[in-house]
Amino acid sequence: MPITPARLGAVTAPPSAEHAGDPAAGRPAGKAPPASLWRDRNFAGFWTAQALSQLGAQLGQLAFPVLAVTLLGATEFEVGLLNAAGLAAFLVVGLPAGAWVDRWLKRRTMIAADLVRMAAMAAVPLLWWAGSLQVWHLYVISAVVGVATVFFDVSYQSFVPLLVAPGKVGEANSKLEATAQLARIGGPAAGGALLTVLTAPLLFIGESLGYLLSAALLGRTRDGEQRVPAEGRNSLGADIREGLGFVAGHPLIRRIVLCTGGGNFAGTLVFTLLPLLVLRELDLGPQGMGVIMSVGAAGGLLGAVAAPWIARRIGEGTVIPAGALLSSLFLALVPVAALQADRIVSLVLLTVSEFGYAFGVLVYNIMQLTMRQRVCPPRLLGRMNASIRFVVWGVMPLAALAGGYLGGQLGLVPAMWLGVAVSLLAVVPVAFSPLPGMRKLPDSVVTRSS
Repeated sequence: MPITPARLGAVTAPPSAEHAGDPAAGRPAGKAPPASLWRDRNFAGFWTAQALSQLGAQLGQLAFPVLAVTLLGATEFEVGLLNAAGLAAFLVVGLPAGAWVDRWLKRRTMIAADLVRMAAMAAVPLLWWAGSLQVWHLYVISAVVGVATVFFDVSYQSFVPLLVAPGKVGEANSKLEATAQLARIGGPAAGGALLTVLTAPLLFIGESLGYLLSAALLGRTRDGEQRVPAEGRNSLGADIREGLGFVAGHPLIRRIVLCTGGGNFAGTLVFTLLPLLVLRELDLGPQGMGVIMSVGAAGGLLGAVAAPWIARRIGEGTVIPAGALLSSLFLALVPVAALQADRIVSLVLLTVSEFGYAFGVLVYNIMQLTMRQRVCPPRLLGRMNASIRFVVWGVMPLAALAGGYLGGQLGLVPAMWLGVAVSLLAVVPVAFSPLPGMRKLPDSVVTRSS
C-alpha cells in the first residue's frame, strides 16, 4: 500500500470560527456545523460511498495479480509493467489534473471518475467470457483506471475540507481511513475465499459494482462548493506553477515529500514482486495472498484509530518520522520471509510484515493528510494535492518497472533488499529535521520560505 503524500506549513493561529458558516467549508452560509460527524448527513453519505467503493475495489485488487500470474502466465517484467500502467497516470496527467480539479466541481468529478472505473473494470470479465483476454488488455484497462483514479483522488482529498468544518477535518480523515482499512480486511479475505470457487476475472464484477454504488451515493451528497468563474482564472500553466510553488516553498514539506517519495518507490518495488513470491516461489496460493492482505489491512485499521492517541502522547511532529521508520523496519521482513525453508514460517513473517508496515504507513498518513488539508487555502487544494502526488506517486510506475526488471535480473530476494535499503534512506530527511519533538503541527499558513 503506497504512502500518501504529505505537506506542512508555517505556524499561525488556527482557523477562526467564522469559517464554520462559509460555503467553502461545505455547508450553506449561516448554518452551523453539526456537533458530531455522526450527525452530519452530507458526511455520512460521502463516508458510506467511500466504504462501499473501497470494499468493491479490494475484491478486485486481489484479482489483478492472480489473473496475470496464474491465468495469463505473466513474467516478472510483465507484472511490473502491469503495475506501472496503473500508476503512470500520476506522471502523465498528475499536474494538470490538480489545476483542472480546482476549476471543476469536485463531487461531480468524483462521480465521473467512478463511472469510468466501473466501465473499465467490467470490460475484464466481458473479454474473458469472449475468450480474447490477453495481458495487453490488462495494461490498457489498468491505465484507464489509473487516469480516473488520479482525478478521483485529487478531488477526494480536496473535498473533505469543503464538506466538514475545519475543526472536524482530522476526525473525518480518521473515520474515512478506518473504514477503508475495514474494507481492506474484508475484501482480500472474501476475494481469497471466492477464488476457491470462482475464477479471477469474476472478481472484477465486484469492483465494478463498488464503483457504481460509490457514484450513486456521491450523487446524493450535498455540498456548498461554487465553480470558479472563468473570468477569474489564470492560464493552466500559471495554475500549475502556483501549486508547485506552494509545495516547494516550505522546507518541511520538501523533507516530507522526499521521505514519502522514497518510501513509495521502495514499497512499490517490493510489493510489485510480492505476488510472484507468494504465488509462484512459495506456492501459498490466492488464499495465502488474501490472508496477508487482510491481516495487513488490520494493521492499517489499528494505525488509523491509534494515530490521534499516539500524536497526543509523543507529539504530532514526532509521529511522522516514527511512522516512516516503523514501516521501513517491517518492510525488511518480506525478503527475510523469502529465505525461510518452512512455508508456514514464511506466511507468518509476511503477515507480520504487512501488519506492521500498514500500521506505520497509516499513522504517518493520518497526521500528514490532516495537516496538508488544514494549512492549504481552499482555492489551492487541488493543485497542492496534485503537485505532491505528481512527485511521490510519480515515482511508483518507475519503481514498478524497476522491480520487474531487477526481479528478473537479480532475483526476487536481492531486488527486495534493495527496496528495503531505499526505504530506510527515505527516513533520513524527516528524522534529521525539526519534526522530532514537535508537539503541535501547524494549523494554517500565512507565509512560505524557500
